Amino acid sequence: MESLVSGNPLAISQWLLTLLGIRMSVHFSERIPAGASLVLVSNHRSFLDAPLLMAGLNRPVHFACHHYMSQVPGMREFVNALGCLPLDAPGEQQTFFREATHLLRDQQAIGIFPEGAAPMVQRTDPFEMSEFQRGFAHLAMKAPVEDLVILPVAIASTQETVPSVMPLKVLSWFDPSEPLFDQSGWHPAVIYRKVDLLVGHPVRVTDRLRSHYHGRRAAKLATEITDSCQNEIANLLRQGAY
Repeated sequence: MESLVSGNPLAISQWLLTLLGIRMSVHFSERIPAGASLVLVSNHRSFLDAPLLMAGLNRPVHFACHHYMSQVPGMREFVNALGCLPLDAPGEQQTFFREATHLLRDQQAIGIFPEGAAPMVQRTDPFEMSEFQRGFAHLAMKAPVEDLVILPVAIASTQETVPSVMPLKVLSWFDPSEPLFDQSGWHPAVIYRKVDLLVGHPVRVTDRLRSHYHGRRAAKLATEITDSCQNEIANLLRQGAY
């Protein structure tokens, strides 16, 4: 395990899924673009989502993670080993955008969970989703990268266990600015047993698309891209439910 942690997030992901005995099926893998800079977006309920998606796409992905995950001992080492990019303190995301843009220019993959942290700390149905935030769309439109693709992927869990791991109040010690932690109850940990990954249709960020990203039109275009990806994932989840 020590050799894996030394710098191979994909190998760590594959090792972890094997260790936990997770049975994963990947559908529509022909939609995964080869060699392109990638902004991967997905629904999010489990700490296993990042390694699951890496293993499913068979490539390292630098996932954005909540600020508190870089502060909690044990969790901090886990996200560092996976090559995650902790988000800055709330309201200040310049460092994340700068690092993500640098990686995209180097033809790497960035993973973003647009639902935020809420589905992670609240028990939810495997086929429910919260409203997507638009940050990933703005990142894709602003990044000065020619061959860039946004790829929506649905995680459809069909068998899982959900133990409680710690009181939410404990996490407020590490990030007192997060209102999700200022409540009673326990942080759940979704552990997949059987799960489907369903790959959606890629959105290619072309010069023509970027030409519409200016002025008041920029926010509207980001909303359209966000809604399109959320609808795509919702439709894939419905397929995974049957």
